Amino acid sequence: IVYHSRSEKDVDYTYYGDLVEMARDVDTLVCITPGGAATNKIVNTDVINALGPQGTLINVSRGSVVDEAAMIAALQDGRLGWAGLDVFEGEPHVPEALRKLDNVVLLPHVGSATHDTRAAMGALTVDNLLQHLKDGTVISPVPECADM
Repeated sequence: IVYHSRSEKDVDYTYYGDLVEMARDVDTLVCITPGGAATNKIVNTDVINALGPQGTLINVSRGSVVDEAAMIAALQDGRLGWAGLDVFEGEPHVPEALRKLDNVVLLPHVGSATHDTRAAMGALTVDNLLQHLKDGTVISPVPECADM
């Protein structure tokens, strides 16, 4: 087990300051980084090519972390061996090209499915319902539903 991060951590694993170099040295690259401007398409063509035709890319973080077009092209032409994807760049849209590939496993954004996370999600749902029944507001509004 090795890792790449913005800074080296006090852990018993080898740190790589260069993601391309790390991708060159591993068989499987698991993305578990936050999304945002600093990590947008951090897994790009250079990283994908370094991972190579025997490499596996797993993304359980955010769809924006992987250059999806570059990954699809690499999976199609054999420059990348396999991908396991729980998130997508244009979620909930999953590109047709990914659904057609035999070297890809797709999941519907369930990487957070721990008992604690699901219990917290259930509790938040109940709290939102109780708040709404009390005064018509909610604790965590869904931005896409603001006009409803």
